[in-house]
Amino acid sequence: MQTKISRRTFLEVTGGAALATSLAGCFGVGSNQSTTPSGSGSTSNITVWDIRTGSEQKVVQTITNKFNTSHSKIRATLNFFQNDPYKQKLQVAMGAHNPPDIFFGWGGGILKSYIDANDVYDMTNDFNADPAWKNRIIPSVLSGATFNGKLYGVPTSGVQPVLFFYNKDIFKQYKINAPQSWNELLSAVNTLKQHNVIPIALAGGSKWPYLMYSEYLTDRIGGPEAFNNVIANQANSWSQDAFIKANTAIQQLVTMGAFGSSFASTIADTNQDTALLYTGKAAMMLQGSWNFPVVQTNSPDFIKSGKLGWFPFPSVEGGKGNIGNVYGNPCNFYSISKTAKSPQNCITYLKDAVLADEEVKQFIAVGDVPPIQGIESQLASAPNGDWLQYNYQMVQKSPHFQLSWDQALLPQPAQVLLTNLDQLFLKQITPQQFSDNMNKTLSAS
Repeated sequence: MQTKISRRTFLEVTGGAALATSLAGCFGVGSNQSTTPSGSGSTSNITVWDIRTGSEQKVVQTITNKFNTSHSKIRATLNFFQNDPYKQKLQVAMGAHNPPDIFFGWGGGILKSYIDANDVYDMTNDFNADPAWKNRIIPSVLSGATFNGKLYGVPTSGVQPVLFFYNKDIFKQYKINAPQSWNELLSAVNTLKQHNVIPIALAGGSKWPYLMYSEYLTDRIGGPEAFNNVIANQANSWSQDAFIKANTAIQQLVTMGAFGSSFASTIADTNQDTALLYTGKAAMMLQGSWNFPVVQTNSPDFIKSGKLGWFPFPSVEGGKGNIGNVYGNPCNFYSISKTAKSPQNCITYLKDAVLADEEVKQFIAVGDVPPIQGIESQLASAPNGDWLQYNYQMVQKSPHFQLSWDQALLPQPAQVLLTNLDQLFLKQITPQQFSDNMNKTLSAS
């Protein structure tokens, strides 16, 4: 039986649990839960809203209890919610100017909307004033909560980069090396097609997997600046050469048959694309690191026997983008509300409890890769240490880690983006028409 899970749910609900070795019990927290220490005395209470479940929730609870025990003047109260009700509850609370002191989020467009409404505390000075705190965190992950050079959130979960998975047996059989350039990828596609192997598994029926190709190709061709111009709402920024060339390359892949004949009806929510990989029907798959535990759950021998390999998205000849740039979900964040009763007590909680040494140790034990400097040896000694270390080093060395476009954009243009990508991959619109359609979301925003 396959584990059923959507990427959207996985990104938003589990955060760092994407690398956990088991998905059992990760979903289904049906109501608020809180944890507060017993005892009395003069204390400052801070409320924390979160949505994590399963093993991650237990880690957060344990660490918060320890924090409360060691900080007699501060009491942190955790409240856990299901994903969708949480988003609605937070939106209502923000609108009523009665949010929690600290709230869990994803960075990107939703956080930016709260910042624009003056509902989020600017923690830039607090962060910069404590080098020990600042230097612990891998810098590239902070982009998702940084706007106009100011920091509005700190990491509270593991990293989730997008990369290519591949079947080592198939590559060995047809003498294919992991592609490092776009031309090498095209050559591999042609070789695999000649032997009736689906070159790349793609779950087009879920639409969001299309994003990964447009994101990486645009980055490799034009660098981060191309999408940064979109975020800055520059007129006609979707018509930049990087987008046109990236989407032209995508349609070239489709024409070549790189994704097989059934990609438009393949569903990611039931991991149909991942199954094509570990059953040997497809040779490669561009997906998030959250698919590793999917393979481990459904085909553990595929991993134990060393058949699963991985490599970064290739460079594009003549492109401006660095092959070290990463897309995906940098991490989830904790932000402080502007109405927090004591921002400094919130800062103390974020510094002393969140991704401090003990929480990092416990997260690694459940399979997470926290974005913290200097944890190589801990990862190396953990189960699947080679995989954990690869993800860690990929993020640590990344000059730029971009939050997925559908998360970085506001909800309305994000939905238009997915609709147009679907039409692009089905060759119902041209790359230029894609850009024209997306430019309309800029003028409307």
